Amino acid sequence: MKIVFALDEISAVSKMILAQNPKKVILFYGEMGAGKTSLIKALAKSLGVSDPTSSPTFSLVNEYQIDEEDAIYHFDVYRLKSESEAYDMGIEEYLYSGHWCFIEWAEKIPTLIPNEHSVIRIRVISDFEREVEFT
Repeated sequence: MKIVFALDEISAVSKMILAQNPKKVILFYGEMGAGKTSLIKALAKSLGVSDPTSSPTFSLVNEYQIDEEDAIYHFDVYRLKSESEAYDMGIEEYLYSGHWCFIEWAEKIPTLIPNEHSVIRIRVISDFEREVEFT
């Protein structure tokens, strides 16, 4: 599925993506500033997160509670120097928890990604428009 959208339509795009029944581990690809974090924020809101969300650039992972039984783990692994750093932080526990895992810069940890995952690629069209491809 490919969608070209204006930035103010990101909430609707998140709902379209969730309607496709994605795997709970979703990898996000796109250049710096393409809108990966913005889309993850919209997805979290669409899934029912009411708390403020932000990029986990410095903490590597942020956790958001959806309800008593489900959570979202938002990873930004851009700063990792090796996969072993992700392994040392216990990333496998998160990835196989059954909860939502949204991973920015997943190309940094290719051998740690579960076989069952979805992919979202975001491309900048203009300052106000993006293309998202969901597979």
